[in-house]
Amino acid sequence: MRSVLALALTTLCGCGLISSDVTDIGIQLPDKKFSIDTDGYQIDRQQADAALAFSCASSPSVCGELATKVCTMGCSGSCAPAPTQTCEFTLDVSVVQPVNLLAEQPDLKTFSDQSVVKVGIDSVTYEIPSNTLNVATPVIAVYVAPMAAVKLDPLNKQIKQIGTIAPVAAGKTTTAPVAIQFTATGKQELQDIMGSFKTPFNILVGSQIVVDKDSDIPTGRLDAVVHVKGHVGL
Repeated sequence: MRSVLALALTTLCGCGLISSDVTDIGIQLPDKKFSIDTDGYQIDRQQADAALAFSCASSPSVCGELATKVCTMGCSGSCAPAPTQTCEFTLDVSVVQPVNLLAEQPDLKTFSDQSVVKVGIDSVTYEIPSNTLNVATPVIAVYVAPMAAVKLDPLNKQIKQIGTIAPVAAGKTTTAPVAIQFTATGKQELQDIMGSFKTPFNILVGSQIVVDKDSDIPTGRLDAVVHVKGHVGL
């Protein structure tokens, strides 16, 4: 969906500066789409069934080795604690979408003489139009980061979590936008990175799906859309 400006500039002075009568431009970012697609992990069902039943009590490290046979990417293995002590596998979810405010919101060029603007966040919501996953998702975290950060890394302090999406039941979709749950500093982190509007940045979502001996092997795909609405002024 193309971005839509909720408000327009009403007056400009002859020198090209923003009139003092104008306070805000409403902005709505283009849809930011994310997917959790289990096909990407290329899970070998036969290997997974055997590994999940494997007793790792005497050799916990073997689960990491078995993970390379269970799935080809985005997958790690560990030995579940007692009393289970069988292998379990973690599927990493890490998806990125770029944001270029100056390109996506052309009216912001009016602020071209400014390096930083004041941003207010009206809402950050998500929708799930399609979901064929056979398992529930865990909590999904939402982050902002510089363009160089294209994958979640707990050691990268420039990646800031701004909120969470509640667990989504298997096959569940939404019928209306749902607000994300902001962290204590999440709204401010988003406002700060959007305030440097000439510098593109990334929105990332991430989570981990844990598969153990009592779990179904994940199949299917979930598609989600994140919407960001706000306003910009001096």
